[in-house]
Formats: sequence, structure tokens, C-alpha cells
Amino acid sequence: MATSRRTVVSLHRLAPILLVAILGLLLAGCRGREGPGSPPVPVAQPEPTATATPTSSPTPAPRTEPETQVSPTPLPSPTPSPTATRPGPEEAHLILEPVVEGLERPIFVTHAGDGSGRLFVVEKAGRILVVREGEEPQVFLDIRDRVGSRGSEQGLLGLAFPPGYPERQVFFVNYTDRQGDTVIARYRVGSDPDRADPASEFQVLWLDQPAANHNGGMLLFGPDGYLYIGTGDGGRANDVFGNGQNPATLLGKMLRVDVLRDPTVGYTIPPENPWIEATWNGQEVRDEIWALGLRNPWRYSFDRLTGDLWIGDVGQDRYEEIHFVAAERVVRGGLNFGWPIMEANHCFPEDRPCDRTGLEIPVVEYELKDGNCAVVAGYVYRGPDAPPLEGSFLFADFCSGRIWSYWVDPGGTPRTTLLLDTDLAISSFGEDQEGSVYVVDYRGAIYRIRAE
Repeated sequence: MATSRRTVVSLHRLAPILLVAILGLLLAGCRGREGPGSPPVPVAQPEPTATATPTSSPTPAPRTEPETQVSPTPLPSPTPSPTATRPGPEEAHLILEPVVEGLERPIFVTHAGDGSGRLFVVEKAGRILVVREGEEPQVFLDIRDRVGSRGSEQGLLGLAFPPGYPERQVFFVNYTDRQGDTVIARYRVGSDPDRADPASEFQVLWLDQPAANHNGGMLLFGPDGYLYIGTGDGGRANDVFGNGQNPATLLGKMLRVDVLRDPTVGYTIPPENPWIEATWNGQEVRDEIWALGLRNPWRYSFDRLTGDLWIGDVGQDRYEEIHFVAAERVVRGGLNFGWPIMEANHCFPEDRPCDRTGLEIPVVEYELKDGNCAVVAGYVYRGPDAPPLEGSFLFADFCSGRIWSYWVDPGGTPRTTLLLDTDLAISSFGEDQEGSVYVVDYRGAIYRIRAE
């Protein structure tokens, strides 16, 4: 396994882990745990439902053979992504190529879909920078005057450019305000394409947050053109506010709204949303809700080829989890990801029996040990830089810095592979218009994943 100058393979990273913890545990939130966590383990998927069978795997080290570290345990897989006869992820030799450094607590990077080749980097304090290859980053938007970022899980957390951005010239952000509440807002770009107008804010949605953590943060337009908003359960620990399974609140949910049809209002409800006419267990459900039962869905992404949805939900005390939703089920929605009935593939708490009927089972889970603390969902790789990764889903852990892939081998067996064991504080992945995948280091840098 090859490494870049900032990608250090090491089994002994106690100091970096402590440093990351001090930086704020951006993704972990209040867990009530005493020590570091453990790595990812592939689990059974919603369809068909199956129980996770953890498999042991080698400790992270330079690879000469496929690894099986503390990593996800494969179960019945999601619909396999198209795979060609070529080397798989276990044979990939990867480097992390520096793209930009000197950033201040970056937590996301994306593109505008306008053919410009620009990257847009989100900094937690409230700035978005535009990055052109070979040039110094420039400020695209600065809203630090209204963003509250003192808490480890507060700040400017998400950015999404809509389909047709070159014509629309608007984009959307997710931030916590000075009172700690969630704001989804729309901004407009003026005559200078590299500069948005901070005064153009139009509030799309406001959510009262009862605690400082579990704010979600991701915004994402789906293949259907609707905006998907992942919300945390309100914070503290153990879903103390009872939001995860409460259909009357927008917290602990995945929302799906139409923010493009009528720009004079915050949003309208897509007619496909699952609970417009229906009830759930005899209860009315807010029309905005596409799915419920989430704890803190920090990052999620759509496969640009298939339209499948992958969600990383940050766990409580024991497990991290990744969910897969096939494209046809994305259209229907109406899912329940289980929190707080379950944590990953286990009853919560584990010593209490639970009814799993109708709950989504993750495809990947891992224990919170060996330096792991919070899952960071990435992307199904469709880029030009690392052919062995094609069709595999990339994800990482914020504290341990490990990057894994989840993939389906030619025989149809789901597998997970440790790709890189880094010393980075991985706050997010990102994708450009061509499908290249980037790694965001919370300590100030963006890297591109490449195969040697």
C-alpha cells in the first residue's frame, strides 16, 4: 500500500487520536463513552434482511495480501454495482495527492456541476472557498457573522448546488445559527461567478435544536431533483428527546423537499413523498419526512451511475453503521432506519430484546474501538483516477483515519477492504464533476485519491 507524504501507515497513533478528540469530535457527539472506538464491519442489508456475522480481519499495516482488519463484516449485499473483469479494491495501491492546504477546519468539498472545474470547500466557521487548480483559494461566501460554530458539531455544515446551477445561479447551505438552531438557506451568485452575495439569504427551513450536538449537516440533491436533508435526533445521548421514532417532528429523519419549483416559498412537498396520504402505525407523519429512525446522518451520497443512496449514521456507544437504499426504494421512501430501537444491527441497548420488524438493516457496521469514533460515509467510486475502486463504496472513520471500501466480488459476495491507514482527521469525502473523489482533513487540507 502506497502512501502520500501526509498518509502515514502506523499502528501506533495514540497522539493523533488524542489531538482529534481535543479538536472537538466533530462527528461523534455526546456518546458517553470512555475510550476510542473500533473499525467498520459490513452488515446485512434491508432487502433481504439478514443478521450480521462479524468476521475478524488483520490489523492495519502495509498490505501484501488482501486485509481483513477490524473492518466491516460482509452480509447479504445490496444490488451489486456493475463490475468489469479487472483488479478489485484489495489490489489497489493508492496515494493521497494534496490539492489544497492551509484551510481552517474544512468539513466538505464539492462541485457546482457547471463545467468550470472549480471545487468549493466548506469551512466550519462559516466560509466557503472556491478552489481552481494552480490558484490560491478565494472566498466564495462568508457568513461567519450569522453562523454559530462554538460547539464541536455546530457551524456551516453542508453545501449543495442544484441541477441546472449555471442557469439558476443559486445554491443551498446548512448551518447552525448563533442560537444553535439549524438553518437551511438559499444564496444567490451575482455577476462575479466566484462570489456569492451574503445579503441574498433566503431561509428555506428552520429547526429548533434542543442541544448542541447531533445536527446532521448534509444537504444533497437526488437524481429526482429534490433536496435531501439529514437531521440528527436533537442531541445529548440515547435519543433523550424521543425524536428518532416520533413522526410529528423533523428531527432524527431524512427529509425530502422541493426547493426549486417555486422560489417564492421555502419549499413544496414532492408528490412522491410517502406519508402525504398514508399514516405510520396509525399516526400522522410530517409530509416532509422521507425516512425516520436516524441518529446523526453526518454524510450520505447517491451513486452517480445507479441512483442508489448510501447513508452513514453516527452511532452511540458501540457501533457505527452504513445503510444502502436501492434506487427504486429511494423513489418510494417510507423507511425506518431503526434508531433508537437498534444501534446498527443490534438491539439498543443490547441487553434488551427488540422488535426488528420493518426496520432497515445496515450493510456495514463496526465497533467503536481500535481508535475509531465516528463513521464518515463517502461515495461509490466512478472516477478516472483509481480504476480498481470502480463500483466500490468508500467510507472512513474520523478519529482513526482509516479508509475502507465496501464492494461485491464477481461471485456476488460482499467484502470490505482496508484501503489506507492514515493519520488524517477525516471529516468528509467529496466528489468533483468528473467523479474524482477527495478526502477532507479537518486539520486543514484536501487530498485527491489516486491509484499508483
